[in-house]
Amino acid sequence: MFRLTAILYCFIAATLAGSGVIAVLSAGMTDVLPIVIAAAAGAALALPASYLVARKIGQ
Repeated sequence: MFRLTAILYCFIAATLAGSGVIAVLSAGMTDVLPIVIAAAAGAALALPASYLVARKIGQ
């Protein structure tokens, strides 16, 4: 289960972090801090999301 979660985390984290960065840039915030915060938030939200997806796949 951990292996599947780790593999899914790679894809989900990149997707969520990229979406967050694009949302921040679309809002006109071009400073470094909002971009880093959006990317970190996407990576943090990917942890529970990848676990839940792995649990659904493993059932």
